[in-house]
Amino acid sequence: MDVQEAIVNRRSIHDFAKKHVERPMLQHIFATAAWAPTHRMKEPWAIQIVQGEAKRHYADQVADSYVREGLADGYAEDKKDRMMEGIKQFLIDIPHHAIVYMEKDTDQRKYEEDYAAVCAYIQNVQLVSWDAGVGVLWTSNPYIYDPEFVEARGLDPDMHKIVAVLQMGYPNRIPNARARTPIIKKLRFMD
Repeated sequence: MDVQEAIVNRRSIHDFAKKHVERPMLQHIFATAAWAPTHRMKEPWAIQIVQGEAKRHYADQVADSYVREGLADGYAEDKKDRMMEGIKQFLIDIPHHAIVYMEKDTDQRKYEEDYAAVCAYIQNVQLVSWDAGVGVLWTSNPYIYDPEFVEARGLDPDMHKIVAVLQMGYPNRIPNARARTPIIKKLRFMD
């Protein structure tokens, strides 16, 4: 698959087959993605891949964060419990969760350069995955901003920023393409 084909045909996957991606393939995806542009060759990305039995603990951490953040407020206790169990099962059913994070630089310019590099890295992960037949959903759910969740993942919320959680696996269903805004509406030539 050439680059243009991967960019145009890649889709965000919401429905994954119940099959794990082999570890060598995951290593290939994350290693190849490292050719992303990176200021000062810092390569600021780091990844935790949550899979197998570790997904149960991760799902508990996410549900705890949702409760702390008030997502279950206003629901009766039994409904809240069912909702959280549903969320946990949904997360457990996804083959892999790649938590992509970075160290926070105190210099705002360097912080933004690092964040941009990590985002470029994530896009590369998506494109390399797609080429390998692996689907990805780039998520930035509220729990990644929860200091207690960050700490529960073994990170220091003062030192680390979770940029995204990539849900990964072989696609069960590939959604149809959605139209893009004609670029002429966003592009200005300044001669």
